[in-house]
This record gives sequence, C-alpha cells and structure tokens, in this order.
Amino acid sequence: MRNLLVSVAGILLCFTASFAQAPKKNSSSDIYHAIQKLNFLGSALYIAAHPDDENTRLISYLSNEVKARTAYLSLTRGDGGQNLIGPELRELLGVLRTQELLAARRIDGGEQFFTRANDFGYSKHPNETLELWNKDSVLGDVVRTIRKFKPDVIINRFNHRTPGSTHGHHTSSAMLSVEAFDLAGDPSSYPSQLKKLDIWQPKRLFFNTSWWFYGSEEKFKAADKSNMLNFDIGVYYPMLGLSNNEIASMASSQHLCQGFGRLSVRGSQNEYVELLKGDLPTDKNNIFDGVNTTWSRVEGGNAIGEILYEIENNFNFQNPSTHLKSLLEAHKLIQNIPDSHWKALKSKELELIIASITGLYLEASSKNALANPESEVVVNIEALNRSDAQIILKSVSIGANMAEQKNVVLSDNSKINLTIDLEIPSNAKYTSPYWLDKKGTIGMYTVVNPELIGKPETPPAFMATFMVDFDGYEITYSKPVIHRYSKPDKGEIYQPFDILPEATASFEDNVLIFADGKSKKIPITIKANSDNIKGEVQFCFSEGWQVDQEFKSFEISKKGDQQIVEFELTPPPYEDESYISPIIKINGKELSKELVTIAYDHIPTQSVLIPAEAKVVRLNIQKVGEHIGYIAGAGDEVPKSLEQIGYQVHTIDPNEINGGTLNKYSAIVVGIRAYNVVPELKFKQKYLFDYVEQGGNLILQYNTAGRWDKQFDQIAPYPLKLSRDRVTNENSSVRIIAKDHELVNYPNKITLSDFDGWVQERGLYFPDEWDDKFTPILSMNDPEETAKTGSLLIAPYGKGNYIYTGLSFFRELPAGVSGAYKLFANMLSVGKENVEEETNIKG
Repeated sequence: MRNLLVSVAGILLCFTASFAQAPKKNSSSDIYHAIQKLNFLGSALYIAAHPDDENTRLISYLSNEVKARTAYLSLTRGDGGQNLIGPELRELLGVLRTQELLAARRIDGGEQFFTRANDFGYSKHPNETLELWNKDSVLGDVVRTIRKFKPDVIINRFNHRTPGSTHGHHTSSAMLSVEAFDLAGDPSSYPSQLKKLDIWQPKRLFFNTSWWFYGSEEKFKAADKSNMLNFDIGVYYPMLGLSNNEIASMASSQHLCQGFGRLSVRGSQNEYVELLKGDLPTDKNNIFDGVNTTWSRVEGGNAIGEILYEIENNFNFQNPSTHLKSLLEAHKLIQNIPDSHWKALKSKELELIIASITGLYLEASSKNALANPESEVVVNIEALNRSDAQIILKSVSIGANMAEQKNVVLSDNSKINLTIDLEIPSNAKYTSPYWLDKKGTIGMYTVVNPELIGKPETPPAFMATFMVDFDGYEITYSKPVIHRYSKPDKGEIYQPFDILPEATASFEDNVLIFADGKSKKIPITIKANSDNIKGEVQFCFSEGWQVDQEFKSFEISKKGDQQIVEFELTPPPYEDESYISPIIKINGKELSKELVTIAYDHIPTQSVLIPAEAKVVRLNIQKVGEHIGYIAGAGDEVPKSLEQIGYQVHTIDPNEINGGTLNKYSAIVVGIRAYNVVPELKFKQKYLFDYVEQGGNLILQYNTAGRWDKQFDQIAPYPLKLSRDRVTNENSSVRIIAKDHELVNYPNKITLSDFDGWVQERGLYFPDEWDDKFTPILSMNDPEETAKTGSLLIAPYGKGNYIYTGLSFFRELPAGVSGAYKLFANMLSVGKENVEEETNIKG
C-alpha cells in the first residue's frame, strides 16, 4: 500500500509545490494529466471548519476528473482535537494536522488554505463560535481567500440553515461562506485587501448535501432533488489504475492523528450538491456548466489554446520532449495575456510541464539541516537534463549569493554539480509556523503580515533561483533550499532547511506541581544548534518563589549536543500559580525559545519554536495511597501529572491482566478512550470488576459512545449508558449536588473555586442513564441548556468503588489546574480513609 500511495501521489500532484518533499518522478501519464489540467480554466473552492472535514471524494473528482483547479479552505487547523498517534495537543496538534492536510492534498490533487481562526474545542452553537473567533476577522479571511483563489464555484461542507444542530464550527464555516460569496465582489467590503487583490464574484454556491443531513437514506431518497446536481465520484481512471474513491480514501487516511486510517473504497458512488446561490446548471452532472473553462476565457487565449489542445490531442507518450518547441511558444504567448491571474497560474503550470518533458532536475540541498543567523552554509546545486533538448543553465543564485559557474551547458543525462556559499543574514527569521510567532487569543491566531494570511505553512527560509535557457528562450525556476540525506533504515530523506537560534532551552515538564513546601530540582536542558557555544542561563521566577542561584553558566562544544543546568526552586508557603522561564545569554544575545520537533513518517519534519516556560503550582493537597496502575488509552499525560503529586504510576499491559495481578495497586486508572482503541480490554473486564469487588478503586476516564466492540457494552458493573452530552464552556457553572459524599470531602475539601481556571471544556461524553447504585456528584451545563449530572459518577461494588468520569482531566492536569488535581486525588483516595497501603511495589 505504501508504494502504491507514493505512485499515486506522483501522478496526481506532480505539479503542486510542497516544501521538503521528495521531488516527483513524472511519467508520461503524469505529464499528460498536467496538460489536461493546463487546458482547463476553471476553479472550485471547498469550505469547511477543520482538517478531516473535507470531502476528499469530491475534491479528487473535481481535480482529477473535471481537471479543475481545486482547493480546500479549512477555517481552523484542528488545534482542539485529540491525538491518537502522539503527545501533541493544542497548537502543536494544529501544526501536525496542517501537515496531514497537505499530505492529503498531495494525493487528491487539491490545494490548501486556512484562516486565522483557532480551533478552541467543541462549540454547540455558531453564536459562541463567531464571538470567540472574531467573526469580522475570519469572514475577512474567507473573503481574502475567494479574492485570491478566484473560484467559479464554492462548495460548503455543512448546512448554514441549521444552527445549534451540530458543531458550532461546522455551521459557522457555512454561514461565513454564504456571506463571503456576496462580499468578495463588493468593493466596499474589506477595501484594504484591494490594494493587492481584485474583487471577485463566484458564479455559484453549493451545499454538499447527503442522506446524513436528512436523518436517513430513506428520507434523502424521497427528498426533492430538483435543485441538486449529482456526480458519480467512483469514476475509474485507466491511466492511474485506480478509482476516484480509492484515491479519496488514501487522501483521507492521511489524517492519522484523528484515527482516519481506513480501507479503500471502489465502485460507483453518487455525490450531491444543492444550489444555494447563482444559476442552476442545465446539465445536472456538470458543476461548471455555463462557465467558460476553455482558453477563449482570456483575451489572447485562442492562439494559446490552438497550440495546447493540439498537444493534448496528439500527445507523444514515448517521447514527450518532442513537444518542447510548441510548449515554449505557448509560454511566450501566455506572457502577453492581460489577465494577471491566469497568466501567473498557467505560466507556472507550463513551466513545470516543460521541466518534466525534458527530464530537467534542479535541486538546492544544504549540507546541514539547519543554520543560525550570521553563519554560512554550503548549498549543493544539482542540475540535470535528461533529453536531447538544447538547455543552458545561465545562473543559480540564492538571494545575493551566486554560484561562480555561469552559462553551463546541460548535455543529455550529464549531471552538473555546483556549490553556493550561503551567508545567513543577521536578521534572518527563525523557522517556525508563522501563525505561532505572536501570542493569539483563545479563538484567533495573530498574523501581522497580511501576505501570510491563508497560507498553509511558513514559506521556505531560502529559495534558489535557476535561470534556464531552452534553445534561446529563458525561464526562471525557483526551488526551496532543502536538506537531503539518507539513513540505512529509511533510505533517502528530504526535510526542510531550518534557521534556528544558536541555542534553545526546555524544561522537562511544562507544569510543575509542589504538593508541599519542599524545594525541587529544576533541570533546564540547553540544546546547541551551533558549535562551540558558551554563556549563562538566567532563571526567571515570580515573587514569593526562591531559587538557589539566578545565573548559571554552560558550555557546549558540538552542535546537536545538550547540557542540563540544574536549579533548585522553593515554593512559597501559600497556594500560588506562576510561571518560570530561562533566558540564554550568548555573546550579547538573549534567547528564550524552546524547540519542539514533530516527526512522523507521513509528514515532513516540523521545527516549532515556542516560548520556553513552565507553569509552577504550589498546592496544599492531601492524598492516600502510593502505587497507581494505569491502563493507557488514546494517549494522555495523566500518569506524569499524578507523579507530580507523589504517586508512583505503573503502566499496565492489558495482555498481562489476570486474576490477582491488580491487587497490589491502591487504584487503577483507565486512560481516555481506552475502550475505543484497546481491543484487548474486552477480555479483561472480569478481572477489573474482580479488582473493585475486592476493595480497589477503578476510575474510567471518558470513552466515545458506541465506538467499541459489542462485548464492551458492560463497561461498568451496573447498567451505564454513555451519551454525547458535554459541557464545552470551561467557565460554565458547576454545582456540587452530593455535598456530603466522601468524594468531595476526603482527603481534600472540594469547593466551587476548584472549578476555576479550567481550560477548553468541562468534559465530554457524559453518561445520561445509570443504575440507582451510582451517585452523581456534580451538576453542570452550558448556558441555556439543561443540567447534566453524569460528569462524575461513583458506585460501590463489593469492597471497592467504580468511578466513571467524563471530566476533561486529560486537559486540566497537564495544564496545572489546581482544583482538578485535588478532585483526582480524592477519586484515587475514596474509601481509603484509615487504610494503609501494604504492598511494596518495585519498579
């Protein structure tokens, strides 16, 4: 499957630029596909809210069957989701999901855009969404994308007419699209954009409807479809050896962190779009019906079309380079068309086709993976012509740095290697996602440069410019400077060439909990991104806290090495929350960034620079017990958080659970979504219940209702039904309804103030039905909703206690929320008053 995926990506996306991806090896079929797209002058924009919302079937169909320029505008980067493959959450998850979207587009043939909206988590209504997003700004970003991309048709993933019926982000994306459809063509709307963009009026707006929006296939079958178009998106592509829906499945499967890996689908499938605005096409199977998508669309285009249609109709698959002369003539004519939009797009497409038919390979690869401002790096230049065409490499430059050799003849299949000594200027920007450069709000990212708004990723640090002469006609090619290397177990690898500070600093933990007044050793890891660095680290802290020494020196001789500098921090005698941060001082420079590397096989490696800081929390917290067993679920940092308050947490392999093996633990905690992602648990349920019956505490964190093996129906010793109930506003009021219960009194007294400062949400997937043996502890609800009492349930079972909680401890504990720690300690301690833990566990 992996080899097939790479092959398909090469066919479909050989002409879409992507930074630090292996260059596509374009076959004759690839080139022919690109010429077909070159001869289609029409664009479609798909709009939704998150990564993985997009309909890859329709995006692939429009790009590869219709041959339209197709893009997906995701209003957010998916920061508020969960992560099934690693530890990244919030902003780091947004970086990962951005790259997964780009990976999907490399397969289905689309382009990718974003707004500045931040996915702040689940929202029940667009009113809340648009308030937190800053509606005017996000609407302006949608208008900007329309004006820049200039789509003939826009397709919404969601229904704008049903607010409150689904995720508020979903409905908001459709509402903003409907409004932007008209505003994009209005010169009085967002006039500042018109300094560099033109107004644009799309021809049609659609809603990508389906039976799901009607409640059942039967209802959709009976619905009036007179205002709908439909397409068979299961069309087969003989040149690819694949059906469109197979390609779509592979594209969708790039969303691995959301668990979207899936089987491929084949065969006929109908896709429907409902007209919202514009004229209804006569041809109900052609979304571009009535739109001129030929070369006659642009002034001067007929002469270009005569050349290019002839090439398409009589394409030489055995030797595509025979078309070079005609393609160069078409390129000359394109430079004379007055429409700057199509001139730029079609020039770029044609330039890539010209390079492909001649087998022209151009690469600029740094010897090093990274460099610092005010440094120098050697960039290797490779140029190769694999045809009998007369090609001369006139020059190669990277900014003001130029290769010494000029006017180099590129003979057939004779590789040319050059070098450029690249001087990195002192003001070179560090490599990091541009939307994280400045602190944003809960609902919006701050992007100072309007030219970056909408771009999927930060432009490459440096671009190499190749001036190429094709038999007397010059074309300029730009290639990002990358780093190419190999590993014995991976083969050839391409990754971005990064500009990073000389050193970065990080704490071992992002949150440090002081459960008493004792001091703690605080290690700060200094990582060298340059050779031979030395300086000192300043430890910054707040009033009331004390450190043994404010400044400590360090010295690291080799780039890539690390040194740990340890400080001793003493908390105040009272409860307090604060932040600590390091400042690295080198040669008069002050550096205060942490480098986070995100590396997975399905995306390019990402370097993310974030503020180097940690939250410190002084708690007056009590606990009972020492050894906790933890059964990991979909991934969270709860075990590390529990260790911060003095517990010894032991990870339990579900396969090793048998009768009596759990009795050594004072409590067992089951990680989030464990019953959704750990199939082995279905064979171990009996032993978990036996553990509780014999006196243990079993705590289940949230699971997604119904997404498990049927044998999991009895996840509790008594009847318990999970629902989709959730409280999304982290500031929603909480009521303690079991005020006398041990769970809110021992060993810590829980008050309403313990629910202050929670992040993103209160909780999710609460049970809505349970046996009378359960006691609900809390009541909460979002504004204008009924009370939800299923967030924390406890039931005695035998000598122990079974607890189910949908409260978002997996978010609150890593965020250092004091009240969440106290409540979790109570859950672990319930029933243990005056009981000493007897078993000594090693390891």
